Amino acid sequence: MDHSSVGEQVRIATQPDSTAHPDQFALLKQRRFAPFFWTQFSGAANDNLFKFAFTVMVTYQLQIDWLQPAMAGLVIGALFILPFLLFSATSGQITDKYEKSRIIRLIKNLEILIMALAAWGFFKAQIPVLLACTFLMGLHSTLFGPVKFAYLPQALDEHELTGGNGMVEMGTFVAILLGNVVGGLLVAVPEIGHAQVAFACIALALAGRAVAQFIPTAPATDPGLKINWNPVTETWRNLKMAHQNLVVFRSLLGISWMWFFGAVFLSQFPSFAKEVLHGNEQVASLLLVVFSIGIGTGSLLCEILSRRHVEIGLVPLGALGMSVFAIDDLYFASRGLPPATALTLGQFLAAPEHWRVMADLALLSLFAGLYSVPMYALIQLRAQPTHRARIIAANNILNALFMIASSIIAGVLLKMKLTIPEIFLLVGLANAVVASYIFLLVPEYLLRCIAWALSHIVYRFKIKGDENIPVAGAAVLVCNHVSFVDAVLMMAASPRPIYFVMDHRIFKIPVLGALFRLAKAIPVAPRVEDPDAYEKAFERAAQVLKGGDLLAIFPEGSLTRDGTLQPFKGGVMKILERAREDGVTPPVIPMALVNLWGSFFSRIEQVEGDRVAMVRPFRRGMLTRVGLNIGLAVPASQAEPELLRERVAQQLQAG
Repeated sequence: MDHSSVGEQVRIATQPDSTAHPDQFALLKQRRFAPFFWTQFSGAANDNLFKFAFTVMVTYQLQIDWLQPAMAGLVIGALFILPFLLFSATSGQITDKYEKSRIIRLIKNLEILIMALAAWGFFKAQIPVLLACTFLMGLHSTLFGPVKFAYLPQALDEHELTGGNGMVEMGTFVAILLGNVVGGLLVAVPEIGHAQVAFACIALALAGRAVAQFIPTAPATDPGLKINWNPVTETWRNLKMAHQNLVVFRSLLGISWMWFFGAVFLSQFPSFAKEVLHGNEQVASLLLVVFSIGIGTGSLLCEILSRRHVEIGLVPLGALGMSVFAIDDLYFASRGLPPATALTLGQFLAAPEHWRVMADLALLSLFAGLYSVPMYALIQLRAQPTHRARIIAANNILNALFMIASSIIAGVLLKMKLTIPEIFLLVGLANAVVASYIFLLVPEYLLRCIAWALSHIVYRFKIKGDENIPVAGAAVLVCNHVSFVDAVLMMAASPRPIYFVMDHRIFKIPVLGALFRLAKAIPVAPRVEDPDAYEKAFERAAQVLKGGDLLAIFPEGSLTRDGTLQPFKGGVMKILERAREDGVTPPVIPMALVNLWGSFFSRIEQVEGDRVAMVRPFRRGMLTRVGLNIGLAVPASQAEPELLRERVAQQLQAG
């Protein structure tokens, strides 16, 4: 089955051409996105208004022997997450089987009923009832999660997916911010605080249901699916299904680790504010304000930094920032603070030492946004449309396991008399270890990070015609060969991984050789020099194309010595012939790297009769402007070396 065609068939009918939208904020004017955005916004705000008001009530206002303040956040968090573990598998099946806007409206009806029960619990200060509502709101979010992330790829195209996810992530954390701030402020009002929280929860539920009415129809992706109502067997089946695509599955693990990381911090903010920073309820709310603004800012930066592509190269950068600022912020910056009693917001802000805590917290959360948004977009892009919601459900199951584990581990560490800053230090160090392990398992993240850094820090890299790179299916990319980093720059231009056929000698260069081996580049040697390596290279190239992936080749056969375009050799024709034997006729995409000759990584200096590279690194100054021009595809049946060279030359002349 052609899953990409299935995805096109289930796209929302109101979707216009993405080129009409200059940035992610323009989506808020589109019916295909705006009602959905405000629906999820209201739901996230209600979740957090309810949970934070409840947590503050238990932490600051009530004395409950069986629910100590330090444990309240952990218990409430664990109860909210438990339904994700129990019911995500069923929710994913429902989302794949039925039309999504209808599911969303039914979920919002359920939210109204839950909030009505919660309102009674706040009026009567009934902790068991509010704990039950916490579980039910977790169920509400469990049902909404797969719909939320399966809807976006139907409504948006690849160029909009990072921006759309960034908007949703930003909206979610702004909603968390508002929900927590409003919940904390309302519950603290003497005498009427609990009643105000009750009315606010019902009002948000009604508002969410009203706007959900305008979400356009999003057709089912697998209407013939027979639902397995056994949560245990279906959970196992979902995890096995996700594991079939290792890049997707390990990305799920990466996201789940982020939720482990974040859950420790978010659950401990009230106690951290009270016991370590010596602040009152307003200080606890301030920490959540700073955290939410940081996440929202990082999420929105993703589209700017990724050039409207799914750029997973931002993920290692995000992981690094999370560890650095977690260790500095919530451990070193909070050590040795002078004792005080319930500082007000004004008193807290008046102390200079507290500003370091807030700055580090803002940067930690900003990098968390850079970490999470590309991972979500990658999963949506690469999961097969027919069971995308079930992959998202598998993600929610793993998230739940990791978050419950974080609650248990944090609780054990507290019982072992570790301080909250010491717990934060351990989590920051663990993040560095876990993230490094994930990036070694999935080297594509690290490779894309290197490509992103090269194209943003070393060069000013401009791409023209990137829409000509197909978002699915096999294709052969042909490009001029100007420098030792041509392949890295091509990686930076493509939202999909590229397998390169490269001269075997480049693998002997210490750093670049290791990089290209990590990228699973295919070494090729001349037939007269190594016939076995020659044949293996073309066999591997045929496997890449048969698998529906992108294959790149530099048809000149070697690096140019004078900056001019050399004649194309016949390797590309041999690749196409082998592909035809496998029943594959990939288009050929001509590309040209421009203004790269003479830069640090190209041959330029005459040394003992040869032109060498990588001498005098700043001979052209800092941030040299270079580019990649991508032309229209040439059908495989028309591809000939001379025609392809002509098309590449045209892209060179386009500058």
